[in-house]
Formats: sequence, C-alpha cells, structure tokens
Amino acid sequence: MDFRLKVFFTVANRLSFTKAATELFITQPAISKHIQELEEQYRIKLFERNGSKISLTNAGEVLLKHTKNIFEVYREIDFDMSALINQQKGLLRLGASTTISQYIIPPLLARFHQKLQDIKVNLLNGNTEQIEKALLNKEIEIGIVEGQSKNQSIKYTEFLKDELVLVCNNSNPLINKEQVTLEDLKDLRFVTREQGSGTLEVIEHALKPFGINLSQLKIEMQLGSPESIKSYLMNSDCVAFISIHAIEKELKNNELVILDIDNFVIERFFYIITLQGKVDALSELFIKNISSHYNLKL
Repeated sequence: MDFRLKVFFTVANRLSFTKAATELFITQPAISKHIQELEEQYRIKLFERNGSKISLTNAGEVLLKHTKNIFEVYREIDFDMSALINQQKGLLRLGASTTISQYIIPPLLARFHQKLQDIKVNLLNGNTEQIEKALLNKEIEIGIVEGQSKNQSIKYTEFLKDELVLVCNNSNPLINKEQVTLEDLKDLRFVTREQGSGTLEVIEHALKPFGINLSQLKIEMQLGSPESIKSYLMNSDCVAFISIHAIEKELKNNELVILDIDNFVIERFFYIITLQGKVDALSELFIKNISSHYNLKL
C-alpha cells in the first residue's frame, strides 16, 4: 500500500495536518512532504490552504473517492487471505445492544455466513450494560454497543456513526411547529429506553451541557426496545429520541416524523468492544469482515 495515499486519506478525513500527524505517529513536516509529493506527481493541488484551515480541491475529492475504493480492495484481500489461513470452523459468540442487533447486524451476519459457512455465530441481545457485562464475564468474544461508558478492561473501537433524532407520529400537532427548542423539551411527554440502555446514556450526556437533566423531562413510559417505542409512538402524542437507523421504514411510509431541535444534534458512534489484549483468530476474522463492509479504523 502506498503510504502517501494513507497520509492523504487521513488528512482528507481529518482536514488537519496536525491531527493526521498525531494519528499516524509521524511529524507534521513529514505529512506536508507526502502531500507535496502527491501534488507534484499528479501536477495538481489536492488541498486549499486558508490560514490554519484546509479543504479539499476538486482534484482532492476525486483522489479521495479512488483512495476509498483502493482501501476497500485491500480490506477484502486481508479478509479473504485470513479466511484461508485462520480457523474456519468453530463457534463465535457475539453480543449486540438492541438497536444494533435489530437493524445493523443481520445483513453483516448473512454476509459472514456466505463466506464462512462452517462458523456458527450465537448472537446475544441486550442493552449496552448487559453486553459489556457478558464480555467481562467471557460469555461472548465480541460486543457491538451504543453507549458512552468506558471500562478500562474493554477495548472500544469506533464502528459506525449514528444520529439520534426526536420523532413523533404523523398526526402529532408538533409537526406543525417549524422548530422545537431545548426549553420545549421540558413540556413534552417522552417515551424512552430503560435504565442501562446506551441510547438513554447518550441522550443524558448530550443534554447535560445545556443544563437539562433527564429528571426534568416528563417521561411517560420506559420500554425495552426501539420496536416497542415506535409502536407506542404510533398510539400516543409522546415523542422519543431514536436512532435514525431504526426508523428508515417508518419515515419512508410517513408514519413517523422527525422534529428539528434548534441548535441541537445528538451524534454518536456504535463501538466494537473486545477485552483488552490479543483478540482470538475467529474474532479477528469477524472484525475484518465488518471492516471490509464499513470504513472501520482498526
């Protein structure tokens, strides 16, 4: 792999020479040298420099597109070659928090099974707290969770970006409001996930800087899954914060509506979690399979 492309890819994603240098463990002058060599090779500027800020030129956008495709091929090579030399039979115990197990993981498991049919996968479903506990108790080898908590015994790897949006049903009077303010939230009736849920933890974390605690919200009901929350919303005037991945069908069918909140966005990552230390061959194989499907930084 051309290291200069890796440097370019990192700078293009971070839009910062300093952050790229930190991530790649090389000096900032070395970053600049690699980018300069690429610009000389292609005889065109890849970045516009405006003081301390940088942005991609049209040529930079084109190179970024091709670089992503190149790295995708490399990930596929790594996975397919690993499949030839690593253990190809056995049992992989996987845990996923509720949103992920319902909406994210099934197509990945199908893809994994097509490539390695002799590996059996057991999927444990629970909230983030339960999945972390199962990993620590060695009941599973890998977890994929949605929470903010950080346990020193667990390695957290960013997996997939998600956004939590405020939604209600399509007959709720709130849909006539242009925007909802943060103060308005205190007057709305909410249905939320249960205690121990990563989603609830992320919402609490996002509201805190604005001086809003969960205890100030009118929580009418706490339910154990996104599906039960959606069903409740269809039959009430409540609102709920829910993953954008969980409501694609309902948005398409105009059953649920997103309410815009003035100057407020809740973004988060789903995380792959493993115990600190060396990952076993089968788990590593599964993670490589995921990384070839998503642009995962390992």
